[in-house]
Amino acid sequence: MHLIVDGFVSRRQILEDEESIYKFLDEYPGQIGMTKISPPQVFRYVGTKKEDWGVSGFVFIAESHLSIHTFVERSFVNVDIFSCKDFNADRVIQDLKSWLKFTAFRSQLIDRGWESLAREEPAEVESLPRSK
Repeated sequence: MHLIVDGFVSRRQILEDEESIYKFLDEYPGQIGMTKISPPQVFRYVGTKKEDWGVSGFVFIAESHLSIHTFVERSFVNVDIFSCKDFNADRVIQDLKSWLKFTAFRSQLIDRGWESLAREEPAEVESLPRSK
């Protein structure tokens, strides 16, 4: 499963709070039944345009990863939760809405991983032409 959430938030200050983002990445995997295998990495960055600064964070989990990227001046955030283990995407969306106070958001859930592919009908694989 790969949950992608993009949104505008009313709590802009949370987007620049490295400590809060670290805490989310540190604690949230366990709350959704995932196994954290590294400490979170959180970085403040400044883009080439003043409005492109923000905070990015990432944590490896045994099942894959969680990441967050913020754009403080735009009050915008991207969150990805990718896991080969099923999780309750509706709960995650509600938790993100509660934490970030979205004013507008969109989400997409992609079925990924070997188990999801194994459930599908086998597709015919075409051979690619070889380079000479």
